[in-house]
Amino acid sequence: MTVNSHLRLDVQQSWWAMSGLGNGEAEWSMEQKFEMLAEAGFTGILGRLPQREEADKWHRLLQEYNFSFGVQMVPFPRAGEGITVFLQAAKQFGARYINAQVLDQYTVGFEAISGLNGLIQQAEEVGIPFFVETHRGRVTQDLLRTAEYVQALPKLRLTNDLSHYIVGSAIGEEGADPMTENLFAKLLQRTSSIHARVSNGNQVQVDIGELGEHPMVKHFAGWWSEGMRQWAQTAAEGDSFPFVCELGPASYAMVRDGGKEISNRWEQALVFKKIAEALWHAIHSN
Repeated sequence: MTVNSHLRLDVQQSWWAMSGLGNGEAEWSMEQKFEMLAEAGFTGILGRLPQREEADKWHRLLQEYNFSFGVQMVPFPRAGEGITVFLQAAKQFGARYINAQVLDQYTVGFEAISGLNGLIQQAEEVGIPFFVETHRGRVTQDLLRTAEYVQALPKLRLTNDLSHYIVGSAIGEEGADPMTENLFAKLLQRTSSIHARVSNGNQVQVDIGELGEHPMVKHFAGWWSEGMRQWAQTAAEGDSFPFVCELGPASYAMVRDGGKEISNRWEQALVFKKIAEALWHAIHSN
């Protein structure tokens, strides 16, 4: 496959994933978090659209560190809901894209497809990229229905977080069966972003080790790589691909008695970042 050499990997950190991180005594301040991200080589952030009183501070820090910014749409929109005002505000703020977990898991079939199409059309009219996140408990509750949406909606673009479907299908270290891989392939063709976490088929988020040696990593790396390849086939010169390290705090993160997290989310985010960069390099060096 011929890959545009002018495409860029944008390794973003989820601002939600920065919740509670600090030096062991106190949580880092907003400024310290930006500094830590910049020193580690991250190039952007996925976060909520800042409230009006915080907007200037966010603008200043994003510009100071030359970070990209994607907006996690909160509250989560419902299929068919009017979201134009939110989209316009996000575009005015300078968001590069919208990430949306669309409600709800009980909306299916024609109603879901029609509702998703309405959201896509509103984003198209505003002129901002709009990605629907594959997430349980949402309109994308399961793999079968999301594959149906992809088939029905040519303009549907996805933020692929396959960890939800790994749990839903109880896929373990042996990997996915051919039918599941075929459905994953349909979704990966529409990849516009990736949310990085690894599931073992039981927990949605597990520690993958200091070097990414967890046996599930090879499966996720293959899916992430394919998503990057599919995106690159239709990307325009100068486009950037958001790979978001999204390791959530408790209760996403597993904890010991007393509530202390088992894993070091910051160190794990750096491992995910290295994996993303290696996958990107492998694709673009061929």
